[in-house]
Amino acid sequence: MQLSRARALGLIGAALTGCGSRTAAVRVGSKNFSEQLFLGELYAQVLEKRGLSVERKLSLGSTQIAMAAMQRGELDLYPEYTGTALLVVLKAPVAYDSRRVYETVKREFEQRYKIAWLEPSPFNDTQALASTKEIAARYGLRTLSDVSRAAPQLRLAVTAEFVSRPDGLPALQKTYGGFRFKDVRQIDIGLRYQALLDKRADVCVAFSTDGEILQYGLTVFDDDKHAFPPYQVAPIVRDEALQRTPAIAEALNKLAPLLDDATIRGVNLAISGPQKREPADVAREFIAKHGLG
Repeated sequence: MQLSRARALGLIGAALTGCGSRTAAVRVGSKNFSEQLFLGELYAQVLEKRGLSVERKLSLGSTQIAMAAMQRGELDLYPEYTGTALLVVLKAPVAYDSRRVYETVKREFEQRYKIAWLEPSPFNDTQALASTKEIAARYGLRTLSDVSRAAPQLRLAVTAEFVSRPDGLPALQKTYGGFRFKDVRQIDIGLRYQALLDKRADVCVAFSTDGEILQYGLTVFDDDKHAFPPYQVAPIVRDEALQRTPAIAEALNKLAPLLDDATIRGVNLAISGPQKREPADVAREFIAKHGLG
């Protein structure tokens, strides 16, 4: 049976439209600091290895900017932190159990925004306290409980924000007791590690994945009573994008267990440290190292 010319053209057009929707570029974003730029590139390159077309929208800026782009449908996915999602996006109370925080943001993002959370990585970019190995050995410091007991003999270098924010010094004092330091020096965030190296402070506030921890061989104290909220990272993906391209979930979930604290410290040092390497190059090496190509 012969098709009319109009019907034949219509079927061809529908087929082409269908092909276009299946091969639409996955729009991958990130915020604008080294860790996020690496993760955005890593996600993009892994998806490209799967044969998917990718459009990069990296270095977007704040959480608010990235989330707004997701809600407008201008972005399909980006790496987000569980603690940031809970406190900044959902404006929920501080919580400390990592699994419960993840389940909360996963449920609420699906209900409110039709955005899915994929598997979280083990690395936790949360607040921390750090010191030199010399100081840690001298005072027998391994955990934050140890630091709390030794605090009257120690000088602390912190940002002004850490002194007053509820998940900063007040959280330590509430959870552990103690934490009454011999001296508390408020210092610019970019100078806190130099204060340790210059011996103007014994302990400083840190983020647990800072490259400087690796660069200077510092000790990060174990948060043995869980005073700091969890900030695990995971790809968050619009439901529409997952329905259009189901391979996104399988590809990115395989990355999750490979991203631990030590790995991300090395990444941050490579990008923000003396070498100033490009995030795309660091991501490419990571993929080759782990056989993700």
